[in-house]
Amino acid sequence: MSGTAGAPSAQDTKATLGKATYEEWLGLVVIVLCCVLVAMDISVLFYAVPFVAADLTPSTSEMLWVMDIYGFLLAGLLITMGALGDRIGRRRLLLFGAAGFGVASVLAAYSSSPGLLIASRALLGVAGATLAPSTLSLIRNMFHDEGQRRAAIGLWTAGFAAGAMLGPITAGLLLERFWWGSVFLINVPVMILVLVLGPILLPEFRSPSPERFDLFSAALSLAAVLPVVYGAKRFAEGHLDWKSIVPVVAGLAVGALFVRRQRRSRDPLIDTKLFRDRAFSTAIVTTTVVQFAMLGMMMLSSQYALSVLGLRPFVASMWQLPAIATLFLGLTVAGVLAKRVRPASIVCTGLTVAAVGFAVMSLVTADSGLAIIVLGSSIMTSGVGMVVLLATDVVVATAPPERAGSASALSETSNEFGGAIGIAMLGSIALTVYRREVEDVIPPGLPATAGEATRGTLQAAMEVAKSLPDPAGAALKQGSIEAFTDGLQVAVLTGSAILLVVAAAAAIALRPVRIDAHQAGE
Repeated sequence: MSGTAGAPSAQDTKATLGKATYEEWLGLVVIVLCCVLVAMDISVLFYAVPFVAADLTPSTSEMLWVMDIYGFLLAGLLITMGALGDRIGRRRLLLFGAAGFGVASVLAAYSSSPGLLIASRALLGVAGATLAPSTLSLIRNMFHDEGQRRAAIGLWTAGFAAGAMLGPITAGLLLERFWWGSVFLINVPVMILVLVLGPILLPEFRSPSPERFDLFSAALSLAAVLPVVYGAKRFAEGHLDWKSIVPVVAGLAVGALFVRRQRRSRDPLIDTKLFRDRAFSTAIVTTTVVQFAMLGMMMLSSQYALSVLGLRPFVASMWQLPAIATLFLGLTVAGVLAKRVRPASIVCTGLTVAAVGFAVMSLVTADSGLAIIVLGSSIMTSGVGMVVLLATDVVVATAPPERAGSASALSETSNEFGGAIGIAMLGSIALTVYRREVEDVIPPGLPATAGEATRGTLQAAMEVAKSLPDPAGAALKQGSIEAFTDGLQVAVLTGSAILLVVAAAAAIALRPVRIDAHQAGE
């Protein structure tokens, strides 16, 4: 299986290649392991921050860069690396990324200064960007039977989703016994396994007529994505100012230049003609929206568990396990239904189920406890599982084999954008409602600094409440919690409405689409 693929027609003729072998399913295990680790490293530092701060004493700005630089570079380089894999070979790029990911993990674990940790996290982001698009595009080359490919994509999707949710849990377990660097060292044995088994189990594939790699377009794509993600994160943190607005506007302007260059270039990084396919473009929009919902839900539910209920981070993360289980349930249901039901019906149903989950979460109150949050998030992720499997399958099935890397990168970039927008938009809605309502419960005579802190976050309001004598302290605590839950209710109802609108649009756009119809033309 180590030879380079030839012409796409031979690569994808089901009559010639038939069903996947045992060896290819073992190769899928290698791919999913990469997915889990790439996703885990987005969230694995959440609980390690106090330990890193005590050991390396970074400034506030440095700590923010430690947390954010990985996701920034991962999102910014996906398109570039997807196109590069199409040209130099997808397995080669994945193995290169695995080696880089392992080295960067060791550097991060033993960082002796904030600057070195930031640089190591940046290298992890670059390596992660080489891994992510290669994994999905290799599935396109390994699984030619429609049902098997869909099952493989389901496991791939579950790997990314489970990795994001397992990151905090894994970190919590490791930090109970080891130092903060252990959250990075866990990557090393897995990447060694990938380097050993990858050349044996994974096929090589590159475009039979590789095009020139456009470095200027690569720079434009990075310059378009990074400012938008940065601005979205500032929005999520409650900073609605020029430092958040200008980067978003600038990023969108550069993005327009990037698209214009791709349309005119003879060797584009992404083929804009892909978006003329109704199935492809609808699938990209749909994956963006479901990531918007899932990441926004994770952010709001974690804040409720930590700030309102006062749970320890590890305990709070364990309550995400039911949502992981129902995500797998949604993937399984979608895989079974896809054999008999058109994509439009499954995607529309999944988005509607996710909207119902959001609506259930809107029933939460200051005194309702965790049950409603767990129930609502579990319903929502079951719908997300149904949608993301079919949407990703549509992207993979409709893209030409020689463009699978670029198409995969577009799908994953839409995931990153959707998550960033979900956190920013839903977080900003919740924060706006909170700030408006908390004004009514701030006691007269409260020092200006304490009042500003109370308006900033619920966590700060709780600390201020502890410093006040009763009944003022108790009133501020209860009032700020009610203001927060009111904001959460408005945010999740907004998310629910967006999901329902997209469900209706997807039902119309995908109505004539059958995945096997696209395959027939391969």
